[in-house]
Amino acid sequence: MSQLSIQASNIKCGGCVSNIKNGLKDIKGLKSVTVNIESNVVNIDGDNIDHKVIEDKLSELGYPAISG
Repeated sequence: MSQLSIQASNIKCGGCVSNIKNGLKDIKGLKSVTVNIESNVVNIDGDNIDHKVIEDKLSELGYPAISG
């Protein structure tokens, strides 16, 4: 199992968390998603997770990854 943390923008409330979890749930290999509103970090656990696929989906949902 691999873990991935992505800092994303526009995460402001519980509704945002629900949108992210629901938007990512069908990605192949995904096991769990947690979102920290205070730090704007999306944590993903799963098998063979493609970082680019996750970032693209977050952007599509309105929560683009913050480059750092």
